[in-house]
Amino acid sequence: MSVSSRRRHSRRHSESSSRRTQEERRSRTRARLLEATMECLVDLGWAGTSTTEVARRAGVSRGAQQHHYPTKMELVAASLEHMLEAQRLAYETAFAILPPERRNVEGALDLLWEVFRGRPAKALLELAVAARTDEELRPLCRDLNERVLQVVQETFERLFPSTTLPEDLVGTMLRGIIAMFVGLSVQNALDDDTDGHQAAVLAQVKSVARLIIPAPG
Repeated sequence: MSVSSRRRHSRRHSESSSRRTQEERRSRTRARLLEATMECLVDLGWAGTSTTEVARRAGVSRGAQQHHYPTKMELVAASLEHMLEAQRLAYETAFAILPPERRNVEGALDLLWEVFRGRPAKALLELAVAARTDEELRPLCRDLNERVLQVVQETFERLFPSTTLPEDLVGTMLRGIIAMFVGLSVQNALDDDTDGHQAAVLAQVKSVARLIIPAPG
């Protein structure tokens, strides 16, 4: 290879490395902004969530925040996708590391309840409640329940591929469980189940589920 060829190769390699480094920085900045948005929604609610506070929590300048997400709605829309993916990953990862004797529908429901009490779920619930009276936020959250159902159903089908339940029954059953968990999670956020009422409901649901959903394998 000639000297000029080596120089061109070195320059291209340097430019490629620089682009990768820049993209990595952008990805890290976006991730911090999306996490900070979730934290704001959980800690401060929709009314207290502002782009200024998100930027402060993310440790980035307002200019950097606006560069990646020019408006609050764009930031919240990206954060919503981030939180849905976080829920899916948290659920699948937690189920994967369960001991074999708990990889059944009861274990799956226990983990789903944990997910619904987690911070991503609380932030999504905050958005759903706020969207009822916020005309700008409502279109963003209109299909939020269906998005959550889709994530849960896809995960359910991977975890329990051998179930003989009719497809329409699975969807209806999961929709009911999600609606119930949403209601229970609201109550849990207020009293942390000090009287055990939510645990009692979950125990009954698991006893019924055990009868209609076979254990994997």
